[in-house]
Amino acid sequence: MPTTSKQFNIHEDWTVVVLGFLIIGISLFVFLPEVPIFKWSNGAELSNDVFAFSNLKLIITQFIYLIIIGTLGAFLIGKSVKYFLFVFPIVYILTVIALILAGNSEIKALNLEAVIFSLIIGLLIGNFFKLPEWFRSALATEVFVKIGLVLLGTSVIFSDILKAGSLGLIQALVVVLSVWYFAFWLCRKLKVDDELTMMISSAVSICGVSAAIATSGAIKGDSKKLSYVISMVLVTAIPMMIFMPIIARHFHFPEEVTGAWLGGSIDTSGAVVASGTLVGETALKISTIVKFSQNVLLGLAAFAISVYWTYTHNKSDEAVASKPTLGVIWERFPKFVIGFIVASLVFSFLITPEVRDEVKDSLKNLQGIWFALAFTSIGLETNFKDLLRNNSKKPLYAFLIAQLFNVIITLIIAFLLFGK
Repeated sequence: MPTTSKQFNIHEDWTVVVLGFLIIGISLFVFLPEVPIFKWSNGAELSNDVFAFSNLKLIITQFIYLIIIGTLGAFLIGKSVKYFLFVFPIVYILTVIALILAGNSEIKALNLEAVIFSLIIGLLIGNFFKLPEWFRSALATEVFVKIGLVLLGTSVIFSDILKAGSLGLIQALVVVLSVWYFAFWLCRKLKVDDELTMMISSAVSICGVSAAIATSGAIKGDSKKLSYVISMVLVTAIPMMIFMPIIARHFHFPEEVTGAWLGGSIDTSGAVVASGTLVGETALKISTIVKFSQNVLLGLAAFAISVYWTYTHNKSDEAVASKPTLGVIWERFPKFVIGFIVASLVFSFLITPEVRDEVKDSLKNLQGIWFALAFTSIGLETNFKDLLRNNSKKPLYAFLIAQLFNVIITLIIAFLLFGK
C-alpha cells in the first residue's frame, strides 16, 4: 500500500459514523435514492419488473451511489482505493444476484432473507476458488456492516433504546461475566495456551471478532492465533444465525425474548442483524440494542485484560512503563455505537413524522444493501479450512463448548428479563 495513503488514515469506526451521516444527510437534503424492484413470482414478472430497463437504471444508479460512498470509506481508513474499485463491482453483482433470489415470492414465504443468499454465494466462491490476498484485503466487511448499523439507528426510536437498553445492559453484564469466566476456566482445564485463552474467552462472551481483535491488541497477541479465533467466530456464527431463529419460531418464543437471545448469543454484529431480520422488526431492534449493550463493555473488558496481562505476563521494565491507562477504554470503545445512538436521537426528536415516513423506505433499502454487501464479503473471506490448520483441536473444542454454554445461559436470562 502506498505510504501516502496513511496520511488520510482515520479510525474505521469514526469513518463509518461519517459515512452513515453523509448518507442520512444526502437522503434528507439532496437526493433520495429510489428503491429498486427485486420482488417476483414467475418468469414474466422477473423479466418485466426486475429486468425492466427502468429498474436496471435504478440498480446501476444505486451501484454508483454505493461505490462513491465505499471508495470514500476505503480512502479514509487507508485501504487501497485501486483494489477496492476492482473488487466492489464484483461484490455488488453477487449481492444483486442474492437480492434477486431472495425476491422470489416462494423464497420470501420461507423467511429466507437476501443476507442468507449473499453469505452462501460468497462462501461457495471463497471456498471453491483460491482468491488472491489482495482481493480479500480489499473487502470492507466491517465497514459495510457498521454503515448499515448506523443507518439502522434511523428506524429505532429512542424510547425503544431506553426500554430495552437498560435490560440489555443487565443481560450483558450477567452474560459477559458468566460466559467469560466459564470459557476461561474451560480453556485452562483443556490446557489451551494463555493467548488463545484470553482471545477465546472475550470472543465468546462479548462481541466476537471485535472482542478478539481488542483482546489481541491488549495482550499483543500472535496474529495467527487471532486469525484462528476469528475463523471460529465467523464459521460458528453462520449456523447460529440460520438455526436459532428457526428454533425460536418452532417453540414460539416471544419476539422480544428471541431478539435478546440472538443479540446476546451470536458473536458478530452482522450475524445478529441478519438473524434478527429473519424473525421480525421487533427482534431486529431488540437484538441490535442488546448486542450494542455488550459492545459498550468492550472498552472496559479490554482495559481489564490489559491490566491483568501487564501484571501477570509482562515483566520487563518497558512493559511496566507502558501500563494501560483509562484512555484504553475510549480507544477500545466501538465508536459506531455513537453513530447509531445519534441517528436514533435525531430521528426520534428532530425529524418530523412526515419527513421520517418520506425517507424511511429509502434508508431501510440502503441499510439492507449494506448488510447484504457485508455478508457477501464475509462469505468471500471465510475459508473453512482455516479451522483445520491449527495442530491442536483443543481451542476449537473449548470455543464450541463455551458457545453452547453461552447460548443456554443467554436464553435463560432473556426469558427472565424480556419474557412477559
